Amino acid sequence: MADSFTSDFKRFFSRGLAILLPTAVTLWLLWQAFGFVYNNVAQPINRATRFAVIWVVPKVMDEDKLPEWFQVTDQRVLETRVSREIRTTVSDESVRWDLRREYLAKFWKDHPYLNLTGLFIAIMLIYLAGVLLGNIMGKSVYARVERLITRIPGFKQVYPHVKQVIDMIMGDNKLAFSKVVIVEYPSAGIWTVGFLTGNSLREIDKLAGDTVVSVFIPTSPTPFTGFTINLPKEKVIEVAMSIEEALRFVITAGVLAPGTISNDPAITEIAELDAAESKPEPEKNT
Repeated sequence: MADSFTSDFKRFFSRGLAILLPTAVTLWLLWQAFGFVYNNVAQPINRATRFAVIWVVPKVMDEDKLPEWFQVTDQRVLETRVSREIRTTVSDESVRWDLRREYLAKFWKDHPYLNLTGLFIAIMLIYLAGVLLGNIMGKSVYARVERLITRIPGFKQVYPHVKQVIDMIMGDNKLAFSKVVIVEYPSAGIWTVGFLTGNSLREIDKLAGDTVVSVFIPTSPTPFTGFTINLPKEKVIEVAMSIEEALRFVITAGVLAPGTISNDPAITEIAELDAAESKPEPEKNT
C-alpha cells in the first residue's frame, strides 16, 4: 500500500507541476521584465523628473505659493550643517538643494501613484523609439549605430546573438526562414525537419559539382539553437508545413505534429488558437 501511495503521489505531483509550471514561469518572466523596466528605466526617469521639478518650480510659481517641500529655512540649513557635519566650503544653496531633493523624494514616496510617472514616460519613450526607428531614415541611422556597436570588443561577441533571438521573438520579421524541408540527417534513413535558409557558398558548389543549399536544423526544445548543414538541392524535400507548425513540432519534441491531436488539452487549445491566427483573412469583394 505504501508503494501504491508513493507511486500515486509521484504521478500526481508531476502532473501538478506540469500544469502549474508553464503559468508560473510565464508570470515570473513577465514580472522580471516589468522589474527591469521599472528599476532600470522608470526609476532613473523619476529621479530626473524630480530634479526638473525642483529646477522649474521657483521659475513658474510665486514665492508665497511655493509647495511645502520646497521651502527650506535658514534655520533648517544650519541644523543640517551641524547634524551632518557639512564642511564650510559647501554653500548654503547646495545644502538647501539637497534638502529639497530629500523632501520631494519623501513626498514622492508618500504618494505612490507618482511613481507611475516614470513608468508612463518609459512606455512613451519606447513607443517613440519604435516610431522613429521604424521608418526608412530611422532604420538607416540605427543600422549605422549597430555597426559601431558590433565593433566594440566583448560587446560584438554577445550583441549579435542576443539581437537575433529578440528579433525572432519580437521583431517584424520574426522568422528568416523561407521554407520548411526534410532532409536525411545525420545519416541516411533518418529524416529531420529543417528550414531552408538559401543558397550555400560557391566553393561548396564547386566541390559538390551541383547547386548546394543551406538548411538550418533546429534542436529541441530550443529551436533558437541548432546546426547549419549544406547539401545538394535535389536532396532537400519541401513539405506543406508552415514555419509555426514546424517550430511547434520541434519545441514539443514531436509530440505536437501537424495533423495530430495532442493528449494535453492545453497544448491542443494553444495549437488551435495558433492555427486560427495563422489563417489568412478572406478577401472582401469590392
